Amino acid sequence: MSEPGASPPSDDLAARTAARLHSAAIHLLRRLRREDNASGLTAPRLSALSVLVFGGPLSLGALAGAEQVRPPTMTRLVAALEWDGLVTREADPRDGRAIIIRATEAGKHLLEAGRDRRTAALARQLAALPAEDLAVLERAADLLEGVVTPPPAPPRRGEG
Repeated sequence: MSEPGASPPSDDLAARTAARLHSAAIHLLRRLRREDNASGLTAPRLSALSVLVFGGPLSLGALAGAEQVRPPTMTRLVAALEWDGLVTREADPRDGRAIIIRATEAGKHLLEAGRDRRTAALARQLAALPAEDLAVLERAADLLEGVVTPPPAPPRRGEG
């Protein structure tokens, strides 16, 4: 992530940079979220659908946990998504008494279209930058991906 032999940044520099990135990320997400109005879904429904599309099928409790809401709230969100044909409820193949929630093809398509709208809006803004600045942002994106990507889990005992 840094140049070989480079000294580590000071805590003050790291804190200032973190504060600026935090603020920029919030403003960027707010601006891009305007594109979500075209989906016709509320932000909580889009968020729950996103968890299912990108994370895979989940139980209602696991989905509520991922979204940091209470199960009754998630029950209402899932019912609305199901009514719209964006998710289905299915018996859990591992436990016939349990139900898992799965995104439908329509749900996947709606979410992918939203992502396409958001990235297109951001690309239009970035296209106005000089090529040198765009190259700096591309490198910064590489660094940020490294920061937010969790390290691989160490092998469990007996797994090589």
